[in-house]
Amino acid sequence: MKVAVVKETAPGERRVALVPETVGRLRSAGLEVLAESGAGERAWFPDAAYAEAGAAVVTREELAADADVILTVSKPGSGLMPLLRRGQTVIGMLNPLTDPGLAADLAARGVTAVSLDGLPRTLPRAQSMDALTSQANVAGYKAVLVGAAEFGRFFPMLITAAGTARPAKVLILGTGVAGLQAIGTARRLGAVVSAYDVRPQTKTEVESLGATFIELTSVGSAAGEGGYARALTDAEREAQQAELAGHIARQDVVITTAQVPGRRPPLLLTQDALKAMAAGSVVVDMAASPLGGNVAESAPGETIVTDNGVTVIGAGNLAATVPGAASAAYARNISALLLSMVSDGALVIDTADEIQAGVVITHDGAVVHPATAALLADTAGGTTP
Repeated sequence: MKVAVVKETAPGERRVALVPETVGRLRSAGLEVLAESGAGERAWFPDAAYAEAGAAVVTREELAADADVILTVSKPGSGLMPLLRRGQTVIGMLNPLTDPGLAADLAARGVTAVSLDGLPRTLPRAQSMDALTSQANVAGYKAVLVGAAEFGRFFPMLITAAGTARPAKVLILGTGVAGLQAIGTARRLGAVVSAYDVRPQTKTEVESLGATFIELTSVGSAAGEGGYARALTDAEREAQQAELAGHIARQDVVITTAQVPGRRPPLLLTQDALKAMAAGSVVVDMAASPLGGNVAESAPGETIVTDNGVTVIGAGNLAATVPGAASAAYARNISALLLSMVSDGALVIDTADEIQAGVVITHDGAVVHPATAALLADTAGGTTP
C-alpha cells in the first residue's frame, strides 16, 4: 500500500501531514511512502529529509496516480481534487460538518474520506490519534504569544530603577485543551491569570495551573457530552454575557477559546463588553471562523482596533503559525489513526468500529457518516442545517 503526503495549498497553511520522523514508522509497518516535492518546506522539513527517511519524493500528478492513501492537514485543494480517483482514501481534518458539500463531492468521485475531527475523543485508545487536542495545545500556546506581542506593556511584574511595572491581567474564556495551555503559558510569562468555563468541573484544573477560576452566579453547569460544553439557552447566554462583561472590563488581555464542532461559536464578548474595556487592551479570538467567533468584532485572519482603542485579533488557525511543532504532533496523530485501520498491508474500512464510525465520512460512493448525511439531506430539502 502506498501512502502519500501532499503539499498544503490553503492560504496561510504551513503545516504538513507527515514529517520525516514518522516516515520510518509507516515503512516499518510495510507501507510505501510518497512525499510531494515541497510538502514540508514551509514547516522546515526539506525534501532531502523525506528522502533520507525512505520516502520517494514525487510530483503531485505522480502522487495522485500512484497513492492508495493521501494524507492532508486540511481539505484537498482545487489542485488535488480533480486528480483524485475512485478507490483512493483521503485522511485529514476535513470538517464535514461545516462543509458537507466536500463530502458529497468526494463520495461522487468514489473516494473514501476519513476526517480526524470526528474522532471520539473520550475513547482511551483514540488518545494518540487526537489531532484536535494536539493542535489546540499548539494554538493555545501561540495565542498568548500573539496577545503579549500586541499588548503595549509587560506581562510580568518588573521592578526597575525607572519604577515598577504591574503584571498584566489576562482572562481566558474556555478551559478546554487550548484554554489550559493558554493559562499555563500566560502564567509562565508572569501575568495574573483568571479563567472562566461553563463547565464548573474544570475549576480544579484551572487552579492547579495557578489561575483564578471565575464563578458566575447567573449560569449553572453547562457540561455536555464527550467533554464538550452544551449550548446555552438564550436566557442563559444573555445572563452570562451580562455578568462576564464586568470581569472583562478589568482585563488587559482576553483570550477566547470556546468552539462548538460544526456550529457557530458562542458569543462571549459583545459590543458593549468591548466598549467597556480600556484603551490598549487586547482580545485574541481563537474561535474566529467563517461561521463567526466568540467576539462581536472578530473575523478570521483580521486584526482591528475599535473606536475605544481595543485591539481585536481574529486568530482562527494559530497552529499553522507554529508549523514545526504542530506538524510533528499531527503526523503522530494521523499515523496512529492510519495504522489502526491497516491489516496485512491493506486499509480496512469497518464502520462498526467505534473509532471508524466517527471518522469515516464517505465510502463506496456514499456519505456514510450520519451527521454529515443529515446535513446534506437538510440542505437538499431546503432547510438550514
